[in-house]
Amino acid sequence: MPSDTNPAADIFGGWLMAQMDLAAGNVAARRSRGRCATISVEAMTFHHPVFVGDEVSLYAWILGVGRTSIRIQVEVWRRERESEATMRVTQALFTFVAIDSERKPRPVPPEPGVA
Repeated sequence: MPSDTNPAADIFGGWLMAQMDLAAGNVAARRSRGRCATISVEAMTFHHPVFVGDEVSLYAWILGVGRTSIRIQVEVWRRERESEATMRVTQALFTFVAIDSERKPRPVPPEPGVA
């Protein structure tokens, strides 16, 4: 939306980062079966701008699970409104920690179906 842009009509990088955090957070909460908190973002690289009207797609997948943490890679791709061509615009590695009701780290449960 226009309110998410700078004066040059490029989408703010911070808006994209927020969307990436939401996508990664969904993956983390699903895998941990509960609440998680972002503890770090690494290697955020912007390859291309995103413009008002572009379709934005986010893809997130788990790279690793520790005792209380989950590392998730996120990529953002854009498609111009009148085109079928897509391009990766940014990527980053997010680390989350599973937390309990008191916001203290808790173990990530084993993956369902894995002994």
